[in-house]
Amino acid sequence: MPELPEVETVVRDLRPLLIGRTLQGVRRSAHALRKTWSAEWEPLLTGQTVAALHRRGKWILVELGGGAFLMVHLGMTGQFTVRAADVPGETHTHLVFPLDNAHELRFRDVRRFGSVTYFADRPTWETFLSDKLGPEPWDMDPNAWRAILSVTARNLKAVLLDQTLIAGVGNIYADESCFAAKLDPRRTGNSLTAAEANRLLTEIRRVLTTAIESRGSTIRDYVGGSGLMGGYQDEFRAYGRTGEPCLKCKTPIECIRLAGRSTHFCPNCQR
Repeated sequence: MPELPEVETVVRDLRPLLIGRTLQGVRRSAHALRKTWSAEWEPLLTGQTVAALHRRGKWILVELGGGAFLMVHLGMTGQFTVRAADVPGETHTHLVFPLDNAHELRFRDVRRFGSVTYFADRPTWETFLSDKLGPEPWDMDPNAWRAILSVTARNLKAVLLDQTLIAGVGNIYADESCFAAKLDPRRTGNSLTAAEANRLLTEIRRVLTTAIESRGSTIRDYVGGSGLMGGYQDEFRAYGRTGEPCLKCKTPIECIRLAGRSTHFCPNCQR
């Protein structure tokens, strides 16, 4: 599933391609996404100009000039790209928004776990997300972070995957952050010292920043808003490296199941 760096890359790619452009309608495939597109939304967005693009957690927010928003979640295999209108559409393209410059904004999703939803105004989507997302990693107050960890007996992998505590971190970057912080993902939050908690937050931010600079990680379907792939998969230290030698100590990377997800770590570096 695309995580914060991938979604941020899509947003950054789309900004110069979409801001100032006018949506001229929408075409739908016969297949529904996780949340079905409502025909009632089409006249509300047709003729609206794109004013800005934002990211919140793993959500993309297309702000329209009239104050409405399109909220996009890429699900597991979603791609949100701008293409010239004369470029043939790929299979599994389920929503197409023609633009006023002979281009199209296209939402493609092989598994159809993603969604594109219309919200009439900012308070509406803020209310929708209010109980779903904690602070962005860079907005997380260190004191609040230490407090969150100090009261939970859940393992670190489960804590990092909990979007209500910290927004945007998923399976890949939880593993990479724990490796960078030299912390065993099986440890409980309340077992960390203040220094360890601070180090984990620092490494979460650093790993995510580096991944954004590399355009995120392309494992299967992910591409940025311009159609280019990510490059951070070439920099993994833990994720997906089961049995391979640790790049620091040569100990084989182990893989276990935590919080329902495959979890990769070095048993020597992350004692």
